[in-house]
Amino acid sequence: MTRRDDRGQVTAFVVIIALALVLLLALVLEGGAALGARSRALSLAQEAARAGAQQIDLDAYRAGDDITLDTDAAAQAAKDFLHRSGAEGTAYVEGDTVTATAHLNYTFSLLPLGTRTLSGTASASPHTDP
Repeated sequence: MTRRDDRGQVTAFVVIIALALVLLLALVLEGGAALGARSRALSLAQEAARAGAQQIDLDAYRAGDDITLDTDAAAQAAKDFLHRSGAEGTAYVEGDTVTATAHLNYTFSLLPLGTRTLSGTASASPHTDP
């Protein structure tokens, strides 16, 4: 009767499990960082939209008319905010609402996924209550 030697079999199992855990850790870390970057893009879009919504038509306001946006100034203020914040993006005005979209690039360092563009979009309107 021959006895089989099973030395080394646990080592292969440990190597596979260790690699799986390292991959899982990389996925968790990179996923969290990517979600953080997307959250930052959303925050920048919200702030840019608010900056644009502050650009009201002062002449109409001083005349006692309804509060309306200076559409050109509002879109430009939102774009300027995004540019100063280091993000790329767009902004437009529709009616009394400023909508801004911020784009941030995120480069994965632990996983071979390259660079992804993460975006956030938000809208804001001027406060019209007295």
